[in-house]
Amino acid sequence: MAKIGIFGGSFNPPHLGHMLAVREFQEKLSLDRVLLIPAAQPPHKQLTANSPTGEHRLEMTRLAAQTLSNVQVLDMELRREGASYTADTIEEIRSIYPHDELFLLMGTDMFLSFAKWHQPERITKEATLVAAYRDGETGLETCAAELEQGLDARTILLKNDYLPYSSTSARAMLAFGWGEEYLCPEVMEYIRKHGLYYCGENLKNLSFERLCQVSLSLHLPKRVPHVMGCSQTAKALARQYGANERDAERAGILHDITKALRGEEQLKLCERYAMMISDLEQESPKLLHAKTGAAVARHVFGENDEVFEAIYWHTTGKAEMSLLEKIIYLADYMEPNRDFEGVEELRRLAAQGLDEALMLGLQMSVDQLNARRLE
Repeated sequence: MAKIGIFGGSFNPPHLGHMLAVREFQEKLSLDRVLLIPAAQPPHKQLTANSPTGEHRLEMTRLAAQTLSNVQVLDMELRREGASYTADTIEEIRSIYPHDELFLLMGTDMFLSFAKWHQPERITKEATLVAAYRDGETGLETCAAELEQGLDARTILLKNDYLPYSSTSARAMLAFGWGEEYLCPEVMEYIRKHGLYYCGENLKNLSFERLCQVSLSLHLPKRVPHVMGCSQTAKALARQYGANERDAERAGILHDITKALRGEEQLKLCERYAMMISDLEQESPKLLHAKTGAAVARHVFGENDEVFEAIYWHTTGKAEMSLLEKIIYLADYMEPNRDFEGVEELRRLAAQGLDEALMLGLQMSVDQLNARRLE
């Protein structure tokens, strides 16, 4: 009886972190074979707007898997219509391997949400659930106990080495002209050849419609409503107070363009664009998204100095802010999706004048920081 691992996902693109995870699963579970299965339409998330076709993702996954032994890439989910439900995939694999032991391989987030998957009982009937985790992650043992009791699941929690890469980061860095370290050379060559993920495309001076398409595809999906709301609010404030509406909406749509990147990636962008950073920012690089976002707006998208400065200061503000800087700061704070105590007062003041609203926003930020220090 063989031990077969099943590792699915969007593979959008398949990066070195995926392949390291496969090797870890192989070694620690003594798997005889691993099946890599790109999804056609993941049920838990939408593919981003710039996603390659399933055929491209399948071929990139095959190229990435060439460095691994005893790995097979299957197109079964791409051949099926509709959402790529794991329950259907597991049962199809069981029909191919009726007597072998199946292991469904996944990361922490997927494991913690497994009970909400489509018909999870069909999966646990056929396969052992294996969750890879790293130091500091919590809730796994409780989740495992609940799955074992509620779904009669067999579970394995597997501590493993990992590369802190994500497909979201890889897509963004490829668009910014710097993504080679995430991918094996064969996948990188394939991406360049086919012009995937905006690779080789001139992204400067795009129409606003195209700028929205490109920039929103580089955000985490949950951030998209905020970014759109910020852009729309900035344009409305610009119209009301006589600022440049074009600059306002473009700064709004780009203000969080690097928000999805990890701290290490923020630091790399600062180094690439020779941006000065403080000791605090060096220690807490997640604070850098305003600076790196401004740099990307200028160097990748070709935006002007006014847009650069508005994005650069949109989280902290500064003395003697320009009209556009005030607008982007406030639009970020009070766009329609924001819901916190005091936001309605902020909106009321902004309708009457920017300076008083700006003072309230800055005071709210100070109060927030003080509250966090006391926690």
